[in-house]
Amino acid sequence: MLRGRGTLAHIPLFRSLDAETIRRLDARCSWRRAQAKTWAIQYGQVETDVFFIVSGSVRVLIRTHPEREVILHDIPAGGFFGEMAAIDGQQRFAGVLALSDLIIACMPVMVFREVLRDHFEVNEQLLQLLATRVRSLTRRVHEFSTLQVKHRLCAELLRLSRFDPGDQRRGLVSPAPAHAELAARVSTRREMVTRELKALERAGLLVRQPGAIVITDVPGLSAMVESEL
Repeated sequence: MLRGRGTLAHIPLFRSLDAETIRRLDARCSWRRAQAKTWAIQYGQVETDVFFIVSGSVRVLIRTHPEREVILHDIPAGGFFGEMAAIDGQQRFAGVLALSDLIIACMPVMVFREVLRDHFEVNEQLLQLLATRVRSLTRRVHEFSTLQVKHRLCAELLRLSRFDPGDQRRGLVSPAPAHAELAARVSTRREMVTRELKALERAGLLVRQPGAIVITDVPGLSAMVESEL
């Protein structure tokens, strides 16, 4: 555990707070390092600290089977996790895996609630972030319950892509996720992902390049997914 290292000043949730308030909050947090590929939060933990990512990134997963996990989302530096348990006091329903080496600030639940009580702007921003997250998860539940694997995979690739600067109709997914990761994102088997990617390539909707997947027609692929929904 580290103390006195790092600061919450670069966490967007606290951008409305002045430097002195940030300094006091820094002092009330404990500071930890976590290595890549280790669990920052284990499934079912009962602690209620909130964790702020100063450096690194994490992945939030749920376990749907003893040998299968579903990826909910990734959280980059500047983000946070653990707020649900701090709000409702329940055990954690998801695990959080370090994707890279981390430096995280661990804020006790009472300090977190004090910040929400005393700083309206932080409270408002948290509500907006939670609403965005609920909408995103609701969309994915809809996809899981409505779409076949092919279209779930297309929807996820669209979410992961960024526009190609040279052609706004094209999208780039880079670095290209492993087939096992894509399978965990759309709740299927790796073999199904491999089969559907090959089918999308044959249809001319995707081109696989070293280290990247190119979506050849983002508007067309989006329209196809929406028509299935």
